[in-house]
Amino acid sequence: MAGDVTASPVAFVATSEAPRAWRTVLDHVESQLLSGALHPGERLPGERALSSELGVGRSSVREALRVLEVLGLIRTQAGSGPNAGAIIIATPSGGMSALMRLQVAASGFPVADIVRTRLILETAVAADLADASPQPDLTEAIALLDAMDSPDLDPAEFLALDAAFHLALAEASRNQVIAATMAGLRSGIEGYARAGLDRLDDWHATSDRLRREHRGIVDAIRAADAATARTRIHDHISGYYAETFIDPAPNPASR
Repeated sequence: MAGDVTASPVAFVATSEAPRAWRTVLDHVESQLLSGALHPGERLPGERALSSELGVGRSSVREALRVLEVLGLIRTQAGSGPNAGAIIIATPSGGMSALMRLQVAASGFPVADIVRTRLILETAVAADLADASPQPDLTEAIALLDAMDSPDLDPAEFLALDAAFHLALAEASRNQVIAATMAGLRSGIEGYARAGLDRLDDWHATSDRLRREHRGIVDAIRAADAATARTRIHDHISGYYAETFIDPAPNPASR
């Protein structure tokens, strides 16, 4: 199992042959995600509920949640309010993506390099999706946009779903290399987006704009307007970067 990079991330991380209680939790959550019983934007049951349902200790539940967060499947928030707990931000993907996430985390790539890479990849993805025939399946991407409309999301949760939306577009392109690259970059994307929150004057205004821009990108893809889809996703990515960091990303020649 440990040498099989085509296995799911959960199976890839949990390499021990000895049965462990936290693996029971991982297997349960993974099966729920793969079956569609749980979707991005939804919250996992609390520690106590999972512990009771699966017959494992709460410490095992916490260990499983830590692994799921490292894999980029959930985002957790401490506390006891309505936003506490674990929100699902992705579904399981291949081991290659897990390895790339570890590489990004270990290397600490410069934000400007991540943004420029996004501009190259995502403008191409948007144009390819618009040109595709038959039209690509954007069901997951649209479901994430619907989840981002929830007024109960805090900024970190919104940005986690935002990053998941961009990954969903890459996955809709059916280019496995691009999708794996985007999955590997997602933690870096989400990280710089969160780091820029303190530089925003009005989060509500910014999040409203991001929602409109997301819908505009999807509209252009559905209209088979490749040039507009490319321009909108470029301006969307570079606009947030320019708003939250000093050095705005350059306009690529491929725009």
